[in-house]
Amino acid sequence: MSIISETESGAHADSPWAPIIFDALQAAGVRQVSYVPDAGHARLIRMCNSAENMTSIVLTTEEEGIALGTGAWLGGERSALLMQSSGVGNCVNMLSLLASCRVPFLTIVTMRGEFQEFNPWQVSMGRATPAALEIMGVTVIRVDRLEDLAAVMASAATMAFESDQAIAILLSQSMLGAKKWVK
Repeated sequence: MSIISETESGAHADSPWAPIIFDALQAAGVRQVSYVPDAGHARLIRMCNSAENMTSIVLTTEEEGIALGTGAWLGGERSALLMQSSGVGNCVNMLSLLASCRVPFLTIVTMRGEFQEFNPWQVSMGRATPAALEIMGVTVIRVDRLEDLAAVMASAATMAFESDQAIAILLSQSMLGAKKWVK
């Protein structure tokens, strides 16, 4: 069952990037996708929920996705964590597990606090997200242009799952389109 906590609107309703990421996850053999409900990832979440060869897991907090991904890897499966930049701060302590154990990790992060942000609470973590991930040993790859996404996703999946690296794909808010508050 899909749970989305915010109303979809504007550019997020169509999410032309979602099928590109979904296809890359399928091609990489990702069988488990975890997420905290997020309108930005809504279309991708629906696609993963509908895929017969994927299990989608709703989280209460983002760091649970790191533990689930580690368990999936230990069980012989590949996983990905979908989160918003505000969730990265919840993961800092758990990210140490990845470096210590050389666990492959792939996360797709929708950025907030950037282009046309309406919510001041999103700005601080949006600014801190790349550095927080890098300090914890995660390789950060930012995507600003839709036409770069397929190649970046394929490369990131190879780096994560073939080289046992922690990789974060940051989807810029200007590429995603600004979220709008809907009453």
